[in-house]
Amino acid sequence: AEGLEVTRLRVGPETDVVPHAWGERFRLGDATVSLHPAGHIRGSAQVRVERGGEVWVVSGDYKREVDPTCTPFEAVPCDVFVTEATFALPIYRWRPTGEVIAEIFAWWQENAANDRTSLLFCYALGKAQRVLAGLTAHTDAPVFVHGAVEPLTAAYRAAGVRMLDTLRVTDRADGHVGQLVVAPPSASRSPWMRRFRRAETAFASGWMRVRGVRRGRGWDRGFVLSDHADWPGLVETVEATGAGRVFVHHGRAEALVRDLCARGVDARAPAGGLMNLHWSSLSDFLAMGGYGLYVWGSFGMTALVIGVELLSLRWRRKALLQEIDQ
Repeated sequence: AEGLEVTRLRVGPETDVVPHAWGERFRLGDATVSLHPAGHIRGSAQVRVERGGEVWVVSGDYKREVDPTCTPFEAVPCDVFVTEATFALPIYRWRPTGEVIAEIFAWWQENAANDRTSLLFCYALGKAQRVLAGLTAHTDAPVFVHGAVEPLTAAYRAAGVRMLDTLRVTDRADGHVGQLVVAPPSASRSPWMRRFRRAETAFASGWMRVRGVRRGRGWDRGFVLSDHADWPGLVETVEATGAGRVFVHHGRAEALVRDLCARGVDARAPAGGLMNLHWSSLSDFLAMGGYGLYVWGSFGMTALVIGVELLSLRWRRKALLQEIDQ
């Protein structure tokens, strides 16, 4: 099954993992379940659940662009579709992946001509391998990678994904002048950066569509390359499923819900969702989507602990003053 090698790497070889081929149907209780490509990263799956004549599909994270490292997204017909909404605003529209990869290569070559190291930050799983695969259309030069990227890239390579050859950053100690280095974003603020004497930084992410985000993080360059569906991709996907009901979560749910409702789709954001910060009444606010007891109980317990601590400090201060007076 696609992604099995990465799953075993992430959860450990001792974990019992049951693989299933794409579209293979199996039973869980009284439901029939199957997995279908989501195209987010290698092995990422949508879950189709059929029970009582009704079909639900839960997308998880997904993208619609072609990616040589994984099976492309499959639109699965269903009655109810649960979709992510990470980039669910009209401003988020992706250019063809090949154009973005060409920009990354040109940036690398420009830095090499100026004796600079090109530090490209992107997610260690999925995005890094996608970049390394895309660059094979432009060069066969090796790329240096951070220690967090190397084992995941090795797992992709073992599965037959064609990418540029990679070397660990620690394999050389000359500053990597003129080289491309791929690393996770967490490394950009760590002592790991000290080894690069002259370097230019860039971040590959859908968030780079907004210039203010790039400036705020201090990147020299931003490449708009996402492993999530853009606004047109989200809308087109919902239409392709033929779903009469749609639940939207994880991201800009409100904007997508409004657009889908305007198109005649029964769309809504699940009550109590992490991104649902608007309440229609005081009772909804107090209910907190069914988690009111836990939310307000936590606030109450915190207030109680703070109150007890303040009383304790007051008592100790009083006792200390009495001791001084004696």
